[in-house]
Amino acid sequence: MNSNWKQDPRLKKMNPQKISMLTEFAAKVEYAPKDQLMTTLLALNAEASQRGIQFNDEETDLLVSIMSANMTPAEKNRVDTLRMLSKNLMRRNKK
Repeated sequence: MNSNWKQDPRLKKMNPQKISMLTEFAAKVEYAPKDQLMTTLLALNAEASQRGIQFNDEETDLLVSIMSANMTPAEKNRVDTLRMLSKNLMRRNKK
């Protein structure tokens, strides 16, 4: 995986602990089988919660960008669909 994501301007305003987690995440994603990337993302989220860290929507979008960097268009579409469904479920739960 290339490290272009490290140049993303959204990182400038992100907490250093979160950047550290993103770096760990990117390393895990590089070696994770494509069919296990969502599991890897969920594991990162669980680990972040255990550390008392929550990623906002913009930060989560960056995570998804990292995860999907080397995916085919069909795989990216699947991830985008899952992300949209997740956002919709979260909105419903807040009501």
